[in-house]
Amino acid sequence: MTRDRFSELVRQYERLVYTVCFQLVRDGPAAEDLTQETFLAAYLHQESMPEGYERQWLARIAANKAKDYLQSAWNRRAVLPGDEGIPPGLAPPAEEVVLERAGADDIRAAVAELKEPYRPVCRLCLLEEKSPEEAALALGRPVKTIHTQLSRGKRLLRERLERSETHGNLST
Repeated sequence: MTRDRFSELVRQYERLVYTVCFQLVRDGPAAEDLTQETFLAAYLHQESMPEGYERQWLARIAANKAKDYLQSAWNRRAVLPGDEGIPPGLAPPAEEVVLERAGADDIRAAVAELKEPYRPVCRLCLLEEKSPEEAALALGRPVKTIHTQLSRGKRLLRERLERSETHGNLST
């Protein structure tokens, strides 16, 4: 498919894709981001687009992107004690709050204690501040897998750091 043909496809279906995303996530800015992600995924996998079924194919990608977003750790973020006054849409994810509260040495030690496959992903993304895409290239894993492993690794780190924080408070 030529670049011009793909651009025409974007112009033709951008409202449809946005509408599908918005209907599922009910958040305008998130729907805009998901629309861009949908067309990026479509561009990267355009060879698998069935001829004559572009509309349905794009709508399915959009729905899947929106569902992934709704199931993501960011969307399901929890509120930690002390953060009750912050509106839910503005509160950072619980993992980030715990990581900010913990000391750098505690975080390094907790990452080192993680099991495969979470340790290298968390080391690259959290300690070395690499993007998930860079980590995927470095580790030879799909980006989606890196996102999942990073999300789970952050949850494990949060739990571990909360436990050590609780035990530390008991001893003082």
